[in-house]
Amino acid sequence: MRIIPAIDVIDGKAVRLEKGNFAKKKIYADHPLEVAKMFEDSGIEYLHLVDLDGAKIGAVKNQKILEDIKTNTNLIVDYGGGIRNLKDIESLFNSGADQINIGSLSIQNPELMYSFLETFDTKKIILSPDVLQMKIVVNGWQESSEIHIFDYIQNYIQRGIEYYVCTDIEKDGMLTGSSINLYKAILSDFPKLKLIASGGVADIEEIAILKDAGLNGVIIGKAIYEGRISLKQLLPYVN
Repeated sequence: MRIIPAIDVIDGKAVRLEKGNFAKKKIYADHPLEVAKMFEDSGIEYLHLVDLDGAKIGAVKNQKILEDIKTNTNLIVDYGGGIRNLKDIESLFNSGADQINIGSLSIQNPELMYSFLETFDTKKIILSPDVLQMKIVVNGWQESSEIHIFDYIQNYIQRGIEYYVCTDIEKDGMLTGSSINLYKAILSDFPKLKLIASGGVADIEEIAILKDAGLNGVIIGKAIYEGRISLKQLLPYVN
């Protein structure tokens, strides 16, 4: 199972939000690169880098941070936030992104999304449906849609997408536990999915539960920053 620490970026700083609320922001580090180096030095191989500025305005804003991390570490980085066109994806891959996370665009402009799937290796694309009460939300968690998470997955799995990061907004940043029942339900209907848990992970015991449930990976943010889970505790789960 992939252990994937998260760095969420606003104004060039590593932050965490509560339930996707930009007004409830806590800054954890002024320099994301130093956090990334700390993860790598602890034996971590993966990083989930989120451009929250980009997600909010619909344009990539923190590509330079990606470049700095890829230049100065060997971390396998997936990048998301603000991606809206073919040029964005090409530029992020050229800056070193190993995989691209796409959320809002896959809902708001599916035809454009389909064209991406014809252009790029689908294994390098992760779809990131953010969920509130089983419905997809978009634009940095600011707008709701009427699209059910299962319908969304069914559409894109038929088009070759294997990797999905599913975030339950009600859990994100709250340290109340991840949406294990949601993940089990998704994997029951889509057993071949490479599903990555995101949001709410609170303690090390939960990592074992997610692994046993068949998750491909787990993104961990606030639990690390708040000292609930140490990087040393995560090492037995690192591939």
